[in-house]
Amino acid sequence: MIDLQQLRAPAWQRVVAELSAAAPDDRAFLGRLLSVIAQVAGARQALLIAVGSGGEGEDENLAEPRVLTAWPAEVGKSLGAGGNAGESAVESESEAKGAARAAAAHSRIEVRGFEQETAFYDGSPKGYLVATPVPLQEAGASPPPGQPTIVMTFLLDHRSKQALQTTLALVEVLVGYAHAHATRRILQRTQASARALDLAARLIASINAARSFKGAAFQLCNDLQRQLGVDRVAIGWVKGLRGGKAGSSVVKVIALSDTEHIDQRLDMVRKLRSAMEECLDQEQAVVFPPPPEAAPAGSREQDADVLLAQAITHAHRDLCATDARLKAASLPLRADEETLGVLTIETTGEDPVDIATVELLQAALDLVSPVLRVRRSDDRALPVRAAASGLKAGSWLVGPRHTAWKLLGVLVAAILITVTFVKVEYRVTSPMAIQPRERRVVAAPFEAILLEVADGVRPGAVVTRGQVLARLDSNELELSRLDAEGQMAEAATRADESLRAGRLAEAEQAQAQADQAAARIALLERRIAQSVLTAPIDGTILTGDPRDRVGSSLKLGDALFEIATMDDMMVLARVEDRDIALIRDEQTGQVATQAFPGDYIDFEVERIVPLSRPDEGRNAFEVRGRIVTPPEFMRPGMEGIAKFNTGRRTLLDIGTRRIRDTLRLWLWW
Repeated sequence: MIDLQQLRAPAWQRVVAELSAAAPDDRAFLGRLLSVIAQVAGARQALLIAVGSGGEGEDENLAEPRVLTAWPAEVGKSLGAGGNAGESAVESESEAKGAARAAAAHSRIEVRGFEQETAFYDGSPKGYLVATPVPLQEAGASPPPGQPTIVMTFLLDHRSKQALQTTLALVEVLVGYAHAHATRRILQRTQASARALDLAARLIASINAARSFKGAAFQLCNDLQRQLGVDRVAIGWVKGLRGGKAGSSVVKVIALSDTEHIDQRLDMVRKLRSAMEECLDQEQAVVFPPPPEAAPAGSREQDADVLLAQAITHAHRDLCATDARLKAASLPLRADEETLGVLTIETTGEDPVDIATVELLQAALDLVSPVLRVRRSDDRALPVRAAASGLKAGSWLVGPRHTAWKLLGVLVAAILITVTFVKVEYRVTSPMAIQPRERRVVAAPFEAILLEVADGVRPGAVVTRGQVLARLDSNELELSRLDAEGQMAEAATRADESLRAGRLAEAEQAQAQADQAAARIALLERRIAQSVLTAPIDGTILTGDPRDRVGSSLKLGDALFEIATMDDMMVLARVEDRDIALIRDEQTGQVATQAFPGDYIDFEVERIVPLSRPDEGRNAFEVRGRIVTPPEFMRPGMEGIAKFNTGRRTLLDIGTRRIRDTLRLWLWW
């Protein structure tokens, strides 16, 4: 680019100064550039035209160009809203758009003869139409895809070829200042981003130093108050509906600068909350007093903003009504697509709230808000965090509005469908105990003294049938047997003598006494044999350890040992009478013992005892079942739960069976 600052003419210095001055936006710079080039080139008319793409898959050159602005001002005022004007407003509008389309397509200056479709070196036209594309990006950079190409067209009177070449050179040189403007805008954005990052880094460091979310919000208010030099900074947090749809949201003021305790009933706090909700409803920053839509004469163009000027400020006006010098600004706290809260600043300074400060603060808050959201989430209880995460995940399924009620409705519908149509095995539950199928009790056969207990005979010992367990004292029985034998011999002798003497009556009487003595001998011998206690079956001694009773007297029927077989166990369940109708012979089920609740043992119903018995305030029937495969850990006396498989039924039938049975009894007449 040719540096026009080398020219010493005052007029050129004014041109360079005007084009080198900073502009608030691209449109203002393009309007200024169009006016300067038109005046320098001596054009009758200049147009600023945007040539954009006609749509996806369509050639860019076929898109209809649109006139953005025009010079002189009279022509610009006559342009319609659509960028088109009548024949009296713009000369050769269609030719200007065609030249702009060609210049945009070839990315170079396009020169056409005015009022003729002749090229530059053909004939002698009455005037010329010059179209030049304006680069709005840094030198050497490609324009973003989809962005329209800006083209300036100038309507020139007829002049010599040398003068026209000079004019084209000046136009090309002056258009090159668009690169400087683009570079300046990039530098401004970079500086603004750097300031926002620096402010955000300091605020995040201050937030992370706090112990809780409330302390972090309080620290943020105090830091912003000191750094911005304002009177008060407040933070409000959204309670209720999230996701930026604040129609039914409620904002709660959670932090005020230099204020530890906040009373939500104060009038000042209520006004702050109303101003925050006003900002939240509009989902944009709100400034009061609002800036003008267009900069007035003699003011800076940065002091104007269309969006801020059109924002509703009723609540902010009410907030500032207590002091004529008070000014306020509210900015949303956003994270992703969710509006978390609002930050409001109040100041009584002489100058209004600077728009540049608002933009800087908004950029910093966009970086700080996700950190605040994390601190808020970390401060909540685990069930609350889980519920919030569930609602957030459910919003993807049912939408962001009334998520909890929608999820509840879906859950209720799923439950109703499940309980109505899904069938599962209905299992009747009852308490049970494991009992051996064959059990014998070894008791004292008569009153006697326990003489001894065999070695190794104690509970848990395995014995075989006929094995000696203990001995009773039989000395008295032995003596009685000897006496009975003597009496029997004497009676037999007398019977023989009486028979030889022919005394038949005396012989019969003596013989009867001999038979009586023989019967007594047999009884004594039987009792002597019973004094040796043996195991009646093969099994294991369950109870009985009479070693401490050796030498003591035993009564008839005193239990000494209990023996049972361990390889054949049965289930003894006590089923309530309201469930006994569902139990059938050869029905299957499972039991779980209290000792091993994780091991389920299969069994089969063998017999139902037809007589019910009281059992803990209820009537219960005894159901006996055979264990299919007894495990090694099973012991007699184990208790637990038995479940009987009664068939597949729906969950609704299972859950309402007892209610239906009770209603049948109540409503029966």
